[in-house]
Amino acid sequence: MSTESSANAIDYGPLTGLLGVWEGNNGVDVSPGKPDQMKTDTEKSYRERWVFQAISPAVENHDQKLRQVIADTNAWRGTPSTADKKAGEPFHAQRGYWVWDPATGMVLNSFAVPRGIVINAGGTVKPGATSFELVAEAGSETYGICQNPFLMDTFKVVRYILKVKLTGKDTMEYEQDTQLQIKGRGLMHHTDANHFKRVS
Repeated sequence: MSTESSANAIDYGPLTGLLGVWEGNNGVDVSPGKPDQMKTDTEKSYRERWVFQAISPAVENHDQKLRQVIADTNAWRGTPSTADKKAGEPFHAQRGYWVWDPATGMVLNSFAVPRGIVINAGGTVKPGATSFELVAEAGSETYGICQNPFLMDTFKVVRYILKVKLTGKDTMEYEQDTQLQIKGRGLMHHTDANHFKRVS
């Protein structure tokens, strides 16, 4: 990876506003209950940190001139909702890339979660956009979802929707809907939402 000055020379389009370190302390997580997946847990609050770092020089696919940003996400529990969950414990991490194609307006959020799942969520975004809606669906060969055999059988992710909105120069919010086909229960919307401030 090259110097910051060379990264500044690249136009990252709608990804420009994401660059930096973001923190939010009021996340709300609605997920399958543990150990009883037939119930629903609501995590009253969680702390979260998103880090976006530009890649320079940009990576190209032959004639496709892409722009990329490394994206790291980590989350820690806030107010525990069940006895086996302790405040301050890490409970989610993911690493991947946000990618913008200036020629088509395509934006990808391509990431892996260390539970054996990889998601490639995409959509079309204008260069100066301050909001994004990216979608992935099981079975898609482009904006798709790949998951390990246990998840496929028990907690299959069938659809993923991420909505991100830059609400100010240093503020951002998001809503995420991970739709799970749960064995013995049916479809459940595992949702997450948080508000961020840019801290650096």
